[in-house]
Amino acid sequence: MNVRRLISGTAIAAATALGLGALSACSSDSSAAGNSGGKLDVVASFYPMQYLAEQIGGGHVSVSTLTEPGQEPHDLEISAKQTVDLQKADAVLYLKGLQPAVDKAVSQSEAKTKIDAAALTTLEKHDGTGHSHEGEEAHSGASDEESAGLDPHVWLDPVKYAEIADGVSAAFQKADPANAAEYKKNTETLTAKLTSLNTSFETGLKNTATKVFFTNHAAFGYLAERYGLTQEAITGVDPDSEPSAARMKELQQEAKADGVTTVFYETLVSDKTAKTLAEDANLTTDVLDPLEGITKKSRGTDYIAVMQANLKALRTALGAK
Repeated sequence: MNVRRLISGTAIAAATALGLGALSACSSDSSAAGNSGGKLDVVASFYPMQYLAEQIGGGHVSVSTLTEPGQEPHDLEISAKQTVDLQKADAVLYLKGLQPAVDKAVSQSEAKTKIDAAALTTLEKHDGTGHSHEGEEAHSGASDEESAGLDPHVWLDPVKYAEIADGVSAAFQKADPANAAEYKKNTETLTAKLTSLNTSFETGLKNTATKVFFTNHAAFGYLAERYGLTQEAITGVDPDSEPSAARMKELQQEAKADGVTTVFYETLVSDKTAKTLAEDANLTTDVLDPLEGITKKSRGTDYIAVMQANLKALRTALGAK
């Protein structure tokens, strides 16, 4: 499947609809861009946004992130210094619905360009049991109530991540037109990597003994849907919620029925619940990384490498042939 072919005009149209009206306030002279030696000064909310900004911006951007490596992004609180950084930034790249503190800080920020990644693709509702409710879109002007219930973990689907990349690229090109050609070229390089990754997942997960996998929290709904799998999460989209005894028993029964061998946990969240379920159901445990941050424990140094490690872990757990 070719990622570029799958990308509709959603990303570019959304980039225009985003307010990137704020972009018109930016100088068209790249030498005037940013507060970092002529570079476009970009503040990213957490690692997947940071990776996009760095890959697309290359040497023309200076990127900082609000979420430090090893910090669980859902619980982030904004410091006074970060509030100042947001005010001074040329562009803020964030994902509405994932980090409430960031959403609030960005809404109050006077940053020239605000890029909401959630508005550059279609978000869906995932209930933690592999089911989705399609056609639900998050818009930059949506209220908190309208955004509630939508699964924000879109970066774990390489196709949707590529859609977001196209929208971010369009925003960078408009904010800094002098370097637009470079941003476009960098985006094509990134999209090629995501196309290859998507193909690897499609091929690698096509023939498996089971299609069901257990996770600590429901971060992999988009990935599961893309590749015809079923995610069963111990907890919901919120990694800090506690599972009920009934849910744990239900998962034990399902493990037997569906031939599940593995309970996945992640590096930034406690593995206690996953290991309890594994012990009770006689399952093994392994890491499936939601890529919310890169640390020394990560199985790779960037998005592509960790996603490839995730594919390897899934192939083993699902009994790929």
